[in-house]
Amino acid sequence: MLALARSCAKCLRRLSSARVLRLYSKGSSDCKEEKGKYQIVMVRHGESEWNEKNLFSGWYDAKLTDKGIQEACAAGLALKKGNYKFDIAHTSMLSRANDTLKIALESCEHKKIPVCKSWRLNERHYGGLTGLNKAETAKKFGEEKVKIWRRSFDTPPPPMEKDHKYYDSIVKDPRYKDQLKAEEFPKSESLKLTIDRTLPYWSGVIEAQIKEGRSILVAAHGNSLRGVVKHLECISDEGIMGLNLPTGIPFVYQLDENLKPIGTLKFLGDPETVRKAMDAVANQGKAK
Repeated sequence: MLALARSCAKCLRRLSSARVLRLYSKGSSDCKEEKGKYQIVMVRHGESEWNEKNLFSGWYDAKLTDKGIQEACAAGLALKKGNYKFDIAHTSMLSRANDTLKIALESCEHKKIPVCKSWRLNERHYGGLTGLNKAETAKKFGEEKVKIWRRSFDTPPPPMEKDHKYYDSIVKDPRYKDQLKAEEFPKSESLKLTIDRTLPYWSGVIEAQIKEGRSILVAAHGNSLRGVVKHLECISDEGIMGLNLPTGIPFVYQLDENLKPIGTLKFLGDPETVRKAMDAVANQGKAK
């Protein structure tokens, strides 16, 4: 973590104020924002080593790249510029989300707050695809098949068996000792299965804290956050396939008294930057 802190300090020096303004000043809309009774901020982790290599990560504990650290720093600066203050944070059990949260809070010079970690906010488990290159897999099985595995609502990828290269590193990870028994670990997950284990945490823990008036920051993953977005905006099973959340760009929801969103999510980034980042995520599963 000391190395992360040093990298964060370096990237803060590299990020000029002009660049931060270009990346994060406009928001996703030029319309006047309507304030809700509550708000919540979420962010997908910064680029990981396996994002950089275009590998299926899932529950494998890939670390942040230098770019991912820089994204986390920039996310923190965006939060600082927007004067966002938080009472509590939630994240997954995976380092790339934990470190993104830590770096973002440090770069926005935020006071220390409680951090809750849960496996229910983990990335979708990619089963037997874990560790495979997305483009090469698309070349082998076809882009349409990989798109189904990556983005369909209820079709899980092939399961991860005990002889899988990364089975032991996941199932025997001591961080899960008090959370999951070996037989309870998923072997693979569709988005539907990911939502099924994410929403109980959202509804049972996070929603209760929002209603208590606490300001919350969630740092998690593309698919666990897609599940929350689908739930909040009542997006159809087909519609959610088209949502690609970019790494390291925070987004905000204004919520009414019933915790229903007022409008759609708002990214703390200019529309063109957000669009390019979303396109990059969408293109990961295409054969090259």
